Amino acid sequence: MSLNPTIQAVTDRIKERSQQSRSHYLDKMKRAADEGPRRAHLTCGNQAHAYAAMGDDKDALASEQTPNLGIVTAYNDMLSAHQPFERFPELIKTAARNVRATAQVAGGVPAMCDGVTQGQTGMELSLFSRDVIALAAGVGLSHNTFDAAVYLGVCDKIVPGLVIAAATFGYIPSLFLPAGPMVSGLPNDEKARVRQQFAAGEIGRDELMKAEMASYHGPGTCTFYGTANSNQMLMEFMGLHLPGASFVNPNTPLRDALTVAGAERALEITALGNDYRPVSDILDEKAFVNGIVGLMATGGSTNLVIHLPAMARAAGVILDLQDFADLSDVVPLMAKVYPNGLADVNHFHAAGGLGYMIGDLLESGLLHPDTKTVAGDGLADYTQEPKVQDGRVIWQKGSGETQNDKILRPATDPFQKTGGLKQLIGNLGHGMMKVSAVAPELHVIEAKARVFESQDAVKAAFKAGEFTENTVVVVRFQGPSANGMPELHGLTPTLSVMMSKGLKVALVTDGRMSGASGKVPSAIHVSPEAAKGGLLAKLQDGDLVRVDAVAGTLDVLTSGVEARTPATPDLSDNTAGVGRELFEVFRQNVGLATHGAGVVV
Repeated sequence: MSLNPTIQAVTDRIKERSQQSRSHYLDKMKRAADEGPRRAHLTCGNQAHAYAAMGDDKDALASEQTPNLGIVTAYNDMLSAHQPFERFPELIKTAARNVRATAQVAGGVPAMCDGVTQGQTGMELSLFSRDVIALAAGVGLSHNTFDAAVYLGVCDKIVPGLVIAAATFGYIPSLFLPAGPMVSGLPNDEKARVRQQFAAGEIGRDELMKAEMASYHGPGTCTFYGTANSNQMLMEFMGLHLPGASFVNPNTPLRDALTVAGAERALEITALGNDYRPVSDILDEKAFVNGIVGLMATGGSTNLVIHLPAMARAAGVILDLQDFADLSDVVPLMAKVYPNGLADVNHFHAAGGLGYMIGDLLESGLLHPDTKTVAGDGLADYTQEPKVQDGRVIWQKGSGETQNDKILRPATDPFQKTGGLKQLIGNLGHGMMKVSAVAPELHVIEAKARVFESQDAVKAAFKAGEFTENTVVVVRFQGPSANGMPELHGLTPTLSVMMSKGLKVALVTDGRMSGASGKVPSAIHVSPEAAKGGLLAKLQDGDLVRVDAVAGTLDVLTSGVEARTPATPDLSDNTAGVGRELFEVFRQNVGLATHGAGVVV
């Protein structure tokens, strides 16, 4: 089928908008690539330092005739999704030696767990950790000894930070190696029910802890479809994973075989071989459009609306929120994965997963088929399924059919005809809503506002019984320059309890919500933020606010609000404690949320 005209029009618009920046970027990458293999420019002393600890690999490294693979790892054993990476460097090094090449750990990058910091002070560093990750990866790759790189990262800010780094070093090939999701535990809907019971005071902390431990119970990514798993989808739709690699469980024969195959493939596509594939060629306008299509079709995390513009900017591609909105209008929601449904990502993968979705979207003309990927030329490779045969990966043609239409449906018979995200524009600013999990009767909320400046204040008001009518809960001064734009996912149980009592409730904030935001209609990422002149700073309790995900509007309807003096809260506490002192330079220099809230891009 021919390409959908909206997909083509949005792509053409991005190309036109990005012409100057993309051209400048590609020229810079070509100049770097023309210099030849990196190690050729090191002195003997430089190289001796780089190879001193490499034992039997020293001679191969010094020869400059075989490729050297840099490993950038986000391993730590506090973050369940990244704990499996402990074994990956040795698997990769052995794979390299078996093809007469070498591999070295170029460096480590930080990887914080938003699940640990959720609702805590440390969450104020979370978004900025993306830029720190890009910087840290850049330090590792700056040693200039690598012909290609593999990136070991999965979760929320880690993959976007690594993509920014990969794009910056775009003249070398880059391949992303995931660790996979943990096996299924306590069903996500049951976990949510227990959280709501705790928020309502119906059960104690001992029961809450029991449920949480049964849900997050082993190595691998959390199994709901939040930001971490949306990242894995994105890497596959954009061609930076091997086909079918995203949702294979950790520590299984197939997972290990995919890791080995990924290392081998990264070594095949260096400038020293016959299939040179610098990542600068892969990360083009079509790849980013395909990524946004995947986000809409799967009902993925709103956090990617922050991350994708920053990632694209690193490759000279300029995205704006209208691109997301226009693509959402023509891309159907094909998947129901928690919080959009009862299934988790393991069930989604078993039902046909990304391979089925990519194949169906290609047939429907909703994806660019002719992109360059780490696997080859054309996205059709990503309709195949990986299998283990004699200890190695082979790829077989997928069935082309959904195995469970309660989880995964074709584009011709979707769960809803438009994508999972909606752009909101009005006098309160420019924001987004994840509508895929929100009941249709809640897509429009018009009610009096209650205005807060922290999520703890919302919880205190709830416990005091102050919410007795339909309410638009406004939580402001949560943007990047105010306090680092923490996720406010801790509000979800409280707001859900209010809804369960029959109240219509919406959230409006210049902060973020997790990819697991749930069923609460939430206008998030509102820009300009309250601390930078946004009208949110002038709202008062009782103002009439309309949140309309049908018309795509976000307005205060009370007259005279613009003439008010904005609130000027004391934000000094945001500059100290749990490392916040170190990030003042980030808060002072961060860009708008609509542009990706970037510091280094």
